[in-house]
Parts: sequence; structure tokens; C-alpha cells
Amino acid sequence: MSSSKRTSPSDAEALIFTGGKVFEKVFGDGMALVERTASYLDGPGRDLSGELPSEANLTYAAWSMELTTRLMQAASWLVMHRAVREGDMHPDEAMQKKYRITRDGPALDAAAQRGSGLPAVFLDLVEQCENLFERICRLDAALYADAPTGESRSVLAQLEKLQQAAETGAFDPLRVWGRRR
Repeated sequence: MSSSKRTSPSDAEALIFTGGKVFEKVFGDGMALVERTASYLDGPGRDLSGELPSEANLTYAAWSMELTTRLMQAASWLVMHRAVREGDMHPDEAMQKKYRITRDGPALDAAAQRGSGLPAVFLDLVEQCENLFERICRLDAALYADAPTGESRSVLAQLEKLQQAAETGAFDPLRVWGRRR
């Protein structure tokens, strides 16, 4: 990576999330889950799907496609945020709507499918993938909360406003927090 791609010091606050332990944990867990799921679907899952009763086989095929789509969306979101951390992408770019991740439809309900003939390993992966996808959707919403005007703004921008208020004396966090003791 060339030094010209690095973010400027003024962007340092925008890198708090991607440089933190939460991001590292979600990134590691997410990418490991992508690998585990792909290995299962391309290996034992493919072999088992041919042995399933017809209704379970249809559900397996549809859910496998949905699972793959959600995992690829999650992986793309994670890789994009890693690019922000590494300075290969400007934090403002990450706020663009095309990079946002939201749930468009209902989650796959693995618990409701237990006992229907679908492999338990597959249903476990479905639950884990849905949990990851939901976690990333919540992180995205928290990082890029929609402003009342409809414009996107990050949580970090809100924190910056609080810091400015504290610096100007409009808000004294020590006085407020001191009352709670």
C-alpha cells in the first residue's frame, strides 16, 4: 500500500470502529463462517442434499442460495470496512448507500425447520449465518444512522459534535457524569 492511499489524520476518528476489537472479532468470525459454510455446501452438504426427502431438498436448495447471498453480502461489507481501515477506501465512501447492508426479507427460521429432514449441521450453519448477518446489519445501522433530514451520518460524527459541545462549554460531561456517582 502506498502512503498516498493512507487516510489523513482528520479521518482518524472515522477509523475507530474498523481499528477496534469489535471489528476484528466480527471480521474473523464472519470470514471463518463464510469458509465453513462454503466447505459444507460444496462437500458434505452437497452429498447429503441428494438423499433428502423432496420437500426438505427444495428447502435446502432455496436456503443454500439465500445463505450464500447473505454471506457474500456480509463478507463484502467486512472487506469494505477493512479497506477503510487499511486506507484503501475513504470512510465517506463507505457511507454510500450502495455499500450499506440491511435485511430486505425475513430471516431464515432454522428452529422451525428442525425435525423436517434437513441436516442439523446445515441448520446450525443457517442459524450462525443469520446471527452474523443480523449483527452486521445492526453495526451498519449504528455506524451510519440516518439523520432526520434523510442524509447519512455516522455515529462518529455525532460523537464529534458532543466533543465540540464539551470544548465550547455547552456540554460538560464531567459535571453530568459526576452527578450519577
